[in-house]
Amino acid sequence: MKKLTLILLTAILLQLNGCATTTKDSVSGVNRSQFMLLPASQVVAMSSQSYTQTLQESQKKNTLNTDKAQLERVRNISNRLIAQVGVFRPDAVQWKWEVNVDKSDQVNAYCMPGGKIMVLTGLIDQLKATDDELGAVIGHEIAHALREHGRERMSQAYVQQFGLQALGAILTNGTSATVGNASMQAASVGSQLFFALPNSRLQETEADRIGLELSARAGYNPDAAITLWQKMGKLSANKPSEFFSTHPSDSTRIAELQKLVPKVKPLYEAAKKR
Repeated sequence: MKKLTLILLTAILLQLNGCATTTKDSVSGVNRSQFMLLPASQVVAMSSQSYTQTLQESQKKNTLNTDKAQLERVRNISNRLIAQVGVFRPDAVQWKWEVNVDKSDQVNAYCMPGGKIMVLTGLIDQLKATDDELGAVIGHEIAHALREHGRERMSQAYVQQFGLQALGAILTNGTSATVGNASMQAASVGSQLFFALPNSRLQETEADRIGLELSARAGYNPDAAITLWQKMGKLSANKPSEFFSTHPSDSTRIAELQKLVPKVKPLYEAAKKR
């Protein structure tokens, strides 16, 4: 009976402590309540460590930021997008943003929790991406970070792996060997979970919507999101792409973006006049 009561109380605590929306409502209309159990600070710390390790590995291979003109281009585009993140969440303006480019044939890019951006050169070279298209894809990845989709996936995986009882003890400051082991295991696999757990279709839709608005506010033509995903579709039809392991692209996605473009077009026009 006591065990059942603890589990029920824990479930209530999870609802009270873990549900929130990470971004402000806007033109894109994303306001879903999310399950956020793990502390944001813990997730950012794990992600920063993983990002640093990635940079070190790339430096050893002499693939990090090898093309200075390309790096400047990606950073200029990213900085224009970053300048608009306060519209969705004011605290993100103070994140320790970092932007790097890694030489790789992979068609991929990501933005880790806390604002650590990496663009792989395959994304630029194989797609022959315009600035507007790069604004669309980097905006999409920044949107994942703003919505803390990585933290959301980790929180869900934490519950599935360690159970409600250990989580209840953590939330109530309890101590036990089970809790200690769970915390240590979570810390050790946290950064891997960011890459291993695919975004859900709902998370992808949210990133599409916020990313489109973000790029429009930064002065990038929202129509480029359509051409970007059309290029992605043609590329994936010829050979598997790492990007599509967590970024599904289909006619439904393009159709949804086409519906949203007219709503964000005025933001793009206003940005061009500034």
